[in-house]
Amino acid sequence: MNAPHSSVAYIYKPKSLAVAYLLWFFLGILGIHQFYMGKVGRGVLYLFTGAVFTIGWWVDLFTLPSQVRTINAQRAVGIR
Repeated sequence: MNAPHSSVAYIYKPKSLAVAYLLWFFLGILGIHQFYMGKVGRGVLYLFTGAVFTIGWWVDLFTLPSQVRTINAQRAVGIR
């Protein structure tokens, strides 16, 4: 007799846009908001380059809502 297969489903809490903006505002030059969203590579890049000489920090001001929506959508279907 075969043992029944159990599938484990992980339920992730969605990332908060408010938390992402707070991290962006206070620690964005260090890329902490990127680490929060799970973008480790970009976080390390921001950490060592001062958010790519602050240009990335300014771009994130306008693109952060889209980034958070994308991360939450990916997590909902199990990509991240």
